[in-house]
Amino acid sequence: MRKLSVLILGAGGRGRTYAHCMGDMPDRYEIVGVGEPVEGRRRHIADTFGVPAEHVYDSWRSALAVPKFADVCVISTMDEEHYEPALRAIELGYDILLEKPIAQTVEQCAEIAAAANKKGVKVIVCHVLRYTSFYRTVKSVLDSGRVGQVMSVMAAEAVGHIHQSHSFVRGNWHSEEETTPMLIAKSCHDMDIIQWLIGRRCKKVSSFGQLTYFTPDYAPEGAPVRCIDGGCPIEDTCVYNCKKLYYDDKNNMWFRRSSTRGIAAGDIPTDEEVMQALQTTDYGLCVYHANNDVVDHQVVNMEFDGGATCCFSMCAFNSGGRYIRIFGTGGELRAFDGEDHLDFFPFEKRDWVQIPLMTDDTRGGNHGGGDRGIVYDLSEYLNGTYNGCSVADISISTANHLIGFAAERARHTDTVVDVDRFFEEYGLKNE
Repeated sequence: MRKLSVLILGAGGRGRTYAHCMGDMPDRYEIVGVGEPVEGRRRHIADTFGVPAEHVYDSWRSALAVPKFADVCVISTMDEEHYEPALRAIELGYDILLEKPIAQTVEQCAEIAAAANKKGVKVIVCHVLRYTSFYRTVKSVLDSGRVGQVMSVMAAEAVGHIHQSHSFVRGNWHSEEETTPMLIAKSCHDMDIIQWLIGRRCKKVSSFGQLTYFTPDYAPEGAPVRCIDGGCPIEDTCVYNCKKLYYDDKNNMWFRRSSTRGIAAGDIPTDEEVMQALQTTDYGLCVYHANNDVVDHQVVNMEFDGGATCCFSMCAFNSGGRYIRIFGTGGELRAFDGEDHLDFFPFEKRDWVQIPLMTDDTRGGNHGGGDRGIVYDLSEYLNGTYNGCSVADISISTANHLIGFAAERARHTDTVVDVDRFFEEYGLKNE
């Protein structure tokens, strides 16, 4: 198998993760370039993987200003910086591993797909749930026919109360206008998975949801704008106290690194840098006084070809995880991604049985093995030896993103959106 050379653009949490997954597969990948504005993150990738000095860049723009020098370009920049580097990398002829979401608007997503198809390059979106043992097992059971024809699906993304506060109240995805709505920023994974599992076109969609709890209406009387300002009446008991989450907890590097982006000089933030972040950035804001407008709960109802229906629920108020129940003409399948098996009720036996999850030594780590899984499958896909079912091309990923965008229109207009017509508005076909 041909070893693939890789350029990493964006060395934050996701870029670092993919880089280390690739570094663990030295027979498949060699990291030969990095573009990242934060020096500590840039140096971490360069030093860890021995990137040549001439290919260490301080931005994606400078990395893509030179002729193509790698096989694969990993684009793991911030959401608002997916569209331009993707188009430029396509123009240069790179195959791309593109962090989700594809882009911030329907038009941008469609343009990236069209450019890739015209150029003949492969763009794989990081819908990592497709590569987990959990969802690969669900897909395998459905494809085996044991469940029969899928009639209805109930799916839930339990975002987790702390994850919500970190990413969608204080964090990078706190504003729909600045980034994307929750269904695109977070639950585009679920829109993709639901369509993949059902295997038919989504025809109609409606949606309801709003930001309710993380608002000034729920702030305790006398709560300061910043947790560290003191005087909060629930300071000792508040689960969202930013000092406890970011400063006191020395082991949560995800929180400490993300909160100090642009502040930390090195790869490991110091306490002083974390405190500076809590004093000057949104990560120090009280969750009831943050600059957020993203929903904290939402439901999406979908109808598919053949009459199958799905109810998807996204909610912040939980411990985290995903749940799914699939109702078919041959039985019922139910599963929680924190368990090592699926529960199946075949109608002919009238009793519950357990189906163990698929396992192999290429999986493991974050996202239930999905991060390593997509990196492993990508090498086979680009080498022409892939025989799995998880990899989707950019056209499929774009179509599944559009289900989320259509649902957002339905939510904002209080209507049922015809998905075929929604696609047609943008010159696309719902295939």
